[in-house]
Amino acid sequence: MICGPTLLLLGFCVLGTYVSAQSNQSAESASETAAHTPAAVADTIPDSVELTEAPVSSAEADTPVFVIPIQGMIERGLVYVIRRGVAQAEESNAAAIIIDMNTPGGRVDSAENIINMLGRTKVPTYTLVNPNAISAGALISMSTRHIYMTPGSRIGDAMPIMMSPGGGAQEMSEAHEEKAVSYVASLIRSVAQENGHDPQLAECMVRRKIEYKIGEEIICKEGEILTLTNLEAVRMVGEGDEQRRLLAAGTVENMGELLKEIGLAGARIVTVEATSAESIARYIEQFSFLFLAGGLLGLYIEFKTPGFGLPGGLGLLLLAFWFWGHNIAGLAGAGEAVLFLAGVILLGVELFLLPGFGIAGLAGISCVLVALLMAMVPHVPTDSWWDPGLPSAIAFKTPLIHLAGALIITGVLGILLARYLPKTSAFRYLALETATDAASGYTSSDDTTDLVGREGISLTALHPSGTGRFDNQRLSVVSRGDFIDADTPIRIAESHGSRIIVEAIQDVS
Repeated sequence: MICGPTLLLLGFCVLGTYVSAQSNQSAESASETAAHTPAAVADTIPDSVELTEAPVSSAEADTPVFVIPIQGMIERGLVYVIRRGVAQAEESNAAAIIIDMNTPGGRVDSAENIINMLGRTKVPTYTLVNPNAISAGALISMSTRHIYMTPGSRIGDAMPIMMSPGGGAQEMSEAHEEKAVSYVASLIRSVAQENGHDPQLAECMVRRKIEYKIGEEIICKEGEILTLTNLEAVRMVGEGDEQRRLLAAGTVENMGELLKEIGLAGARIVTVEATSAESIARYIEQFSFLFLAGGLLGLYIEFKTPGFGLPGGLGLLLLAFWFWGHNIAGLAGAGEAVLFLAGVILLGVELFLLPGFGIAGLAGISCVLVALLMAMVPHVPTDSWWDPGLPSAIAFKTPLIHLAGALIITGVLGILLARYLPKTSAFRYLALETATDAASGYTSSDDTTDLVGREGISLTALHPSGTGRFDNQRLSVVSRGDFIDADTPIRIAESHGSRIIVEAIQDVS
């Protein structure tokens, strides 16, 4: 009963891993695009600007530039795409990694994972704000060495907010708000310091209780969150030898002009796009809460009903998609899937093979819960084999909330289904409501009460069952518990359907 479903789930996980690997290889070969030519770049620049361009050597032309788009919300599924792009850039000895940024923000933990990956790489990093780097996008932009902006673009507004389950912003207490703001402010200061940006300016994008000014000029007033346009970000501030750009290194019209600006106009461009498997996995990860709750509910219903049917199949299918999505997102691996299957097998052994509930059941529940939890916790890749890259304690917060919520929903829906599903019209098509009882005319055996009192002889010894003959009829009979020898006169004392009870005649007083 358990072998088939577990093999099905394991097969989905292995197949998903193989498909994602093949998709990554095809995406790497298909994403290489032709380099922007100097002529095309010149068309985007006004006639009044005179261009002088040094010839590009063949070696420079063969050096790839990796462009990694960040479009839309920043969530955990995006981390895997960035990780793959950075790894490919390092393997290819890329001349630069350019983040093509257009995002309204997203998860801080995902942004921090991306920041850590960009901070570890030796490849020069750039951000092209095209046109928005808001909230978590501003954090990631600060983690690159150089920031360029397109006309009309914006960067900033990185104050953290708490999202409600319904999707809107949730109000935080003053203590919780200060705790969240303090953490994100320290994060953006740290990456600004490491990459040559002004840490106090960066902090103004997160904290509204500070004022930022250069000399007597106030750039950001106290009580405001800093958001800069491209014109404000590239303006020159300071005086004399201390004069510098406020934040961005310059404004460019497009990617081609940026490459020309940084001296890589003839470089080969490799655009790291999300594969179809990664795109599907990102949607699965976004709705992982529903997949997990539905899968657990299906297995719960299956364990409560005999055989293996539709609820168990749907439950395993949802969990297989859930594990596959988290595997593509770089969260779950084969280890978590195998641990989950081991837990399901132990639960099956406990429920169907062993009496009571003991060690196997507890071990099964523990394996299932640990596997589900670890599949949602981000694992930080490391450069050394001896460093396991254990997640921090804060990384368990959101997975614990999701797991607890899924278990609560599974329990509540399980109770409601057990109570109300049999009363619904849809359930009547699945269950047999007609009772085969005696009141409806159904009996399990013929009525033999008319045999009581008939006398005959035992054809075999009754120990206590055997065969007797009554007139010319042979019947299977049973004594009251005493042994009766063969060829002994007997009488039918009681008759209950096929159970006919006899007694020896000589014993009757």
